[in-house]
Order: sequence, then structure tokens, then C-alpha cells
Amino acid sequence: MAAALPDLPMPETVMVRLIRISVAGLSQYFEPVFRAMGLTENSFHVLCLLMATEHGRASPSELSDLVGTSRGNMTRILDGLVTEGLATRAFEARDGRRHVIEITEAGRRSALDAVPRLAEPLTQAFAGLTPEEFDQLGTLLRKAITSFDRGALPLRVSA
Repeated sequence: MAAALPDLPMPETVMVRLIRISVAGLSQYFEPVFRAMGLTENSFHVLCLLMATEHGRASPSELSDLVGTSRGNMTRILDGLVTEGLATRAFEARDGRRHVIEITEAGRRSALDAVPRLAEPLTQAFAGLTPEEFDQLGTLLRKAITSFDRGALPLRVSA
């Protein structure tokens, strides 16, 4: 690729590929674990986020931003949670155009029941890293995410 695209910064290009492969690998690794629980990784994430809020509720757009998925995909995730009785969807009292998503008691139980089933796979996913390497990876990923955010600002302004 370096010969075909000599002006493309190769270390950065390789890093993007490594991160994408890591994300895909994590999804493939955890998909059967979540499927066995009747959840998806994103639906579990939504339940966790709802449990972490003060009143157990949030707007679909807030959840979309926090999960890092499109609004359309969040609608599908929320439809599934509502259908399964793990969350409810209602109109916000002050603005009838906005929805609010609230976790149900069944949703709380589902998230809490998932925790012990996730503990071992989570530990195994990173078993190849020493505690120091694990900490370093976390530090570097946070730094990269901050860099992505800062780097995107000039792109948004010039667009």
C-alpha cells in the first residue's frame, strides 16, 4: 500500500486498521456471550447507561451519542428493548415531540443478571496483557480519543 499510495501516512493508516480490527474482534468475541443472554452489546450498554442515570431515563439522542451509534440504529435498539419489556418509551412532559426512554424493573434485572456472565469473558479478553500493559492501553486509547475529537474540530469548521 505504501508503494501504491506514497503520500498516505503509513503509521497512522496501519493504526486505524489495527483499531478497526480490534473493534471487529471484540464484537465477534462478545456476540455469542450477549446472544446467550438475549441481548446485544449495544442493548446491554443502553441498559447500563439507563441504570447509571439519576432517574433511570434518557433521551434517544443522548443514548445514541453515549453508545456511539447512529440515531437510526439506536431506534432499532430501543424498539427491541421496549418490545422485550426492558425499557419503556414515553413522550417528554415538557415537549411532546421528544421521547424519553426509561429502564423497567425487568431491564434492571436483565443488566444485573448479565454481570456475572460477562465477568469471565471480559477477563479472558484481556488475559494476554499484563496489568501494566492493560493500564497503558487504556491511557493511550483515551489519549487517541481526545486526539480524534480535537482533530475533528478543524474539519467541522472548514466543512
